[in-house]
Amino acid sequence: MTEVTRVPIQPIARGSLIKLWLGVLVAILLAGGLAWAAVPQGVSVEVVEAGEGASPAPDDVVLVNYTGKLADGTVFDEGQATPLPLEGMIEGFREGAVKMQKGGKYLVEIPAEKAYGGDEKVNPMTGEVAIPANSDLVFEVELLDFMPFEQFQQRMQAMQQMMQMQQQGQGAGAPQPGE
Repeated sequence: MTEVTRVPIQPIARGSLIKLWLGVLVAILLAGGLAWAAVPQGVSVEVVEAGEGASPAPDDVVLVNYTGKLADGTVFDEGQATPLPLEGMIEGFREGAVKMQKGGKYLVEIPAEKAYGGDEKVNPMTGEVAIPANSDLVFEVELLDFMPFEQFQQRMQAMQQMMQMQQQGQGAGAPQPGE
């Protein structure tokens, strides 16, 4: 018969097991905290009314009805059927717009770091601070339409030419002084 060698098990020192579990718990909490901090706090887009079709590209021009508010509900800007070139918009608005579909209504929440960050924005008409530094922003947006920037430029040029022709036509038909 074979004999099994016996190895004596050492007793655990008083309080060591509690210290071991506390160490495991601290390690888990630290790992969870680091993982949470590493996740970027991004733009939130809530669908109020779904749209249809494709979404705009980051360099498109969107035609929107919108209301811009601070997190406390203070309105700082509004627009109806307003064309907005996305390349010129704040990062958070651009990120939100590319998630929208034509005809949809959305609530877009933008953290300060994707809005104006530490810069405050002053209303040029009143001189008052419209958007304080480090403000989170909320936009209610209805996406009416969108188009490539080049197409938008062509339409604007065509409209300008039509307006010039109308002004010239009005001037030609009007009686001149001394007639």
